[in-house]
Amino acid sequence: MTADTRGPLGGLLVADFSRILAGPYATMLLADLGADVVKVEDPKGDDTRTWMPPVRNGVSTYYLGINRGKRSIALDFRDAADARLARELARRADVVIENFKPGGLAKYGLDHASVSAANPGVVYASISGFGAGPGREVPGYDLMVQAVSGLMSLTGDPDGPPYRAGISVFDVMAGNHAAIGILAALRHRDATGSGQLVEVNLLSSALTGLVNHSSGYVAGGDVPYRMGNAHPSVFPYEPLPTADRDLIVTAANDGQFRRLCEVLGIPEAADDPRFRHNADRTENREELRPILVARLRTRKALEWFDLLVDAGVPCGPINTIDGGFAMAERFGLEPVVEVGEGDRAVPTTRHPIRFSETPATYRLPPPELDEHGAELRSWLEDDRA
Repeated sequence: MTADTRGPLGGLLVADFSRILAGPYATMLLADLGADVVKVEDPKGDDTRTWMPPVRNGVSTYYLGINRGKRSIALDFRDAADARLARELARRADVVIENFKPGGLAKYGLDHASVSAANPGVVYASISGFGAGPGREVPGYDLMVQAVSGLMSLTGDPDGPPYRAGISVFDVMAGNHAAIGILAALRHRDATGSGQLVEVNLLSSALTGLVNHSSGYVAGGDVPYRMGNAHPSVFPYEPLPTADRDLIVTAANDGQFRRLCEVLGIPEAADDPRFRHNADRTENREELRPILVARLRTRKALEWFDLLVDAGVPCGPINTIDGGFAMAERFGLEPVVEVGEGDRAVPTTRHPIRFSETPATYRLPPPELDEHGAELRSWLEDDRA
């Protein structure tokens, strides 16, 4: 059985032993770029198959959103024959990715040491919640990491309780980091012939993802606090009310603020000593905000959007997700791609990266459980393959 060689990663075989979100998201990105991804599932299936509603044709849309482009085989590692097939898949793979508890695959001969002994060129990516050290026994879920990393302490109204982000932001971030790490390790293998272990954990992804807040703490000793939708270092950089709904206004430098004032009909505000520079505006935000709001309330959000964007002032209405997709359509981003045909056709979100020469491809719809089990078993059992 030969892998499909379309795309920049064509010819690469990825053995995907991951579940839930971070790992499957990473492997979907690789599949979009041409890798042959074999999704190995417990006979009960990936947990996200049961995470519903919402559903499409009885299938969880959570699962559908992160598993296109893959082939599925169901293997019970506790069964000797199935474990042997899993080890054979890992032996043939260019990339192995897993997110079991650190050390959890050793008893099946599927840990990095065992796999790399049989397959020295393998890139073995391991995703955990808190690393392979003292935190190895702590199960890792995105919500937990949002809490312990400090993100929740930054999210919500200043006088209200901490809130989680509306998505599993660190699972997605860790999935992206895993994909980057895998590609870097493959580049190293191309140069040296050697594989390696790539380790990603949600907490480290979270801390680097907190960017300016992390830097403010480690470099400046500052522990940030909840500010609602306000930014600690820039103003205006938050939602402001218009005639019908809030509009995000992000005049992040002096030139943008001057253009904002000109469009709003208050050019004198840009020369006011209280507001002339960003540090002044941030310090005097409570004096500046009502001046801006008084003008913004004279028009609707989308009217201001067109006027301000034309003037080079970043801004945007606060949409629901349907509005976000509509905005992407307006900008020609074609955010939805349909994968599969007939009853198996599934609308999915387009791969986020555009390539001029090797575009992403969408070859297979999200697989049914063990949909490709027979062909994969036959291939793995064939010593000539």
